[in-house]
Parts: sequence; structure tokens; C-alpha cells
Amino acid sequence: MWEATIYGLVLAFGLILPLGVQNVFVFNQGAGHRKFRHALPAVITAALCDTLLIVLAVAGVSLIVLTISWLKILLFIVGALFMLYMGWSIWRSRPDLPAAGEASLPAGKQIVFALSVSLLNPHAIMDTIGVIGTSSLRFEGLDKALFAGAAVAVSWVWFLGLCWMGRLIGGMDPSRRLLRHINKLSALIVWAMAGYIVIQLF
Repeated sequence: MWEATIYGLVLAFGLILPLGVQNVFVFNQGAGHRKFRHALPAVITAALCDTLLIVLAVAGVSLIVLTISWLKILLFIVGALFMLYMGWSIWRSRPDLPAAGEASLPAGKQIVFALSVSLLNPHAIMDTIGVIGTSSLRFEGLDKALFAGAAVAVSWVWFLGLCWMGRLIGGMDPSRRLLRHINKLSALIVWAMAGYIVIQLF
């Protein structure tokens, strides 16, 4: 029982820790809003999407997806195009003008973008379906449920913490100069990930 829980915690944390599109988006929402609760739509949506992907992966969807080559190729193409768009949006965002940039989106747009960066992100999907799904095959019954629950818990705690960290940094940067530099760096990282996906295709 403890083995499954600890394994799920460590594996999920290792997968979610690297800076990716989801993390960049959630961090920016925390940094761009004056109050933490205003960024919660992005946090909750991202965490719910991770929860859905983890549950589907543990339920065995990974074995289906990984055997359909054209589906994997389509996923990577759509994901790369979306990341190029996200990188451009983040690059052009203006943290000092919340209404005009990605950093401070209203609740509805936060939800739409969070859905996009979670469900159109090949790396997030392959991490959950490919790694977590296949790793869950070593467990059965209650142990499998505990493994999945631990992975889900990591997502929720991580996104809440990341948003809170963004809020703290945003509060210490009234000029928004630091946030503008963070956005530029984030955009470059997202574009690099898009390029990596394209390279994998060929």
C-alpha cells in the first residue's frame, strides 16, 4: 500500500516539475492577478484535466493510444501548432496591462486556455498516458487506486503552489519588469518544446 502511494507521489512530481506550457500558464495567471482567487479557474481546470488524464491512463487507455500510430502523429502535430501559438501569445502579453494580455485573463478565457494547454499538450498527455499509465500496470486493486490518487494529489498541490508562487512574485514586482522578462523566457521555452515535438516527428 505504502509502496504504491510513494511511487505515485515521486513519479508524478518528477513528471510535473519540468517547466512546460501548463506550468507557464498557471504561473502567469497567479502573477498577473491582484488576488489569488481570481486565478483559481486556471488552477482548477488544469488540475481537473490532469486528474482526467491520470484516471484514463490508469484505466488502460494508454495501451490503446500507444498502439495507434496515426493518432500519436496527429496529437504531436496539433500540439506543436498550438504551442507555437501559445508562445506567440505569451511573448506579446503585457503584464502591466492586464486586460490586454495573457497574464490576467477573465475566468472564462482562463478555463478555455487551461483546457487547451492541458489537453492539446502532447508532453502532458504522453506523460500521463504513457508513463503513469504503463507504470500503474504493476499494481492491482487498492494499490492501483492509491497510486492514481497520489499522482492526482501531486497535480492539485503543485498547481495551487505554482499559482501562489506567481502571485508572490507578481506582488513583489509592481513595475512588472520582471514579469515581462519571465514571459519572454517562457515563450522561448514553449517554442523550444514545439521545435522538439517537430523533430520527434521526423
